Amino acid sequence: MLCLCFNSLCFCSQTTIKVYARCLRPDIEYKTLSITFQTTCREVVTSLLNKYRMRHRDPNLFYLTMEVTVRKAGVRTVLVLDEDARPAVLQSCHPRGDSRLSLQTRRGGLVKIYDSVLMPGSQYKSLLISDRTTVDELIQILLNCYNSKERVEQFSLYEVCRSQEYQRKLHPDDCPLNVQHCWTIPNEFHFLIRRNLDFRPRRK
Repeated sequence: MLCLCFNSLCFCSQTTIKVYARCLRPDIEYKTLSITFQTTCREVVTSLLNKYRMRHRDPNLFYLTMEVTVRKAGVRTVLVLDEDARPAVLQSCHPRGDSRLSLQTRRGGLVKIYDSVLMPGSQYKSLLISDRTTVDELIQILLNCYNSKERVEQFSLYEVCRSQEYQRKLHPDDCPLNVQHCWTIPNEFHFLIRRNLDFRPRRK
């Protein structure tokens, strides 16, 4: 395994971080995670959701902040971390106890997806998602809800209008919440997930 070192940090070595995560559940004060110096904030968020069996939650609704205290100056600053930032590296830049990582939530919106193709007998599922969550990411969340091992590529999401009797296949990179915001009469529209009949699995 390639080991990269920078300023005495070994990027393949393990370290621990403490993430305050009360926004997940009131009874969760913080969670200590073992990560590497290459682990990103996005991966930390996903790890937290998996550990608390919240794979049905949209990772895009969460982000990390780092509160940094400069004791001599008595100054406290809260930094919003990019999802590609590496919290272990950032934490190592400050004396122990002078920084604090916290999980925060973004505002989202509810979308209703008719999903009987995933679970016979199910009519629809309502999910809280971010306005930047894509079609493929939404499909993955739906698959997680049913503990399905099927692949995202096997399905597509459609915008359905009852009054005009049409269905429009959305692009994998479209953002369903933004599409929903464009509906002039919301009750006339809904999302429908359908199986791609022409899907062919890749040969190993």
